[in-house]
Amino acid sequence: MKEDISYALPLVINLVRYFLFAGIPFLIFYILFPTFFKKNKIQTGIAKRKDFIREIMYSVQTTLIIAAVAMTILFTPLMEYTRIYSDLSDYPSWWIPVSILLAIIAHDTYFYWLHRVIHHPSIYKKVHLTHHKSINPSPWASYSFHFFESVLEAMVVPIVLFLIPIHLYSFFIFTIIIFIINVYGHLGYEVAPKWFRRSFLFEVLNTSVHHNLHHSTFTSNFGLYFRFWDRIMGTEHPDYIREYDKIQERRIAKSFE
Repeated sequence: MKEDISYALPLVINLVRYFLFAGIPFLIFYILFPTFFKKNKIQTGIAKRKDFIREIMYSVQTTLIIAAVAMTILFTPLMEYTRIYSDLSDYPSWWIPVSILLAIIAHDTYFYWLHRVIHHPSIYKKVHLTHHKSINPSPWASYSFHFFESVLEAMVVPIVLFLIPIHLYSFFIFTIIIFIINVYGHLGYEVAPKWFRRSFLFEVLNTSVHHNLHHSTFTSNFGLYFRFWDRIMGTEHPDYIREYDKIQERRIAKSFE
């Protein structure tokens, strides 16, 4: 009985994580306080109910696939080949945040280049079009992928577990962090604090505006967490900063009304 529960745990955790971390922002921004946050809205208008349902259905599929990949590694002999460690004393305490950061950087790199590949005309309609049906995305769109893209996205799990020494709890924290950032990217509202624009973090990190531009234009802003690859490869939208500042000005102006 205990083994059955442990096998189902990754599935349950992934589903709860999705509905909790996507559902709460959706409830706040789209149901309870859309008027209050109107100044933060990136695109005018709201997606339709059928769009939300589509996003949820595909995201649940992706959640199941990611859980299946994790279970295949954690509950089979493949576990022996991972770099997961269980004793916290195996590595110094500072390695915990470093391993999480390395996992995030590895995921961002993998995501950027995978994203570029699936935007190729010969692949796009067969694989990535499902995600881009969310032209005006909501938090529910965070995992809204075609089956084949879901499998490709799930490959970050073995990449991290086989390459980076990481405690299982650190890996869990990593999955929580990346999902929160993913939801923020698809939120449809810009909620970064106003000081963020003038900090060095703006030069490094993506924003909701950054990823939203990818959904509305399709041809730029392929990174998920950082601006590094887009800036190096010249794929950042030329109007990104202007669009971000426009929303910032709107937010500031509204706060004084």
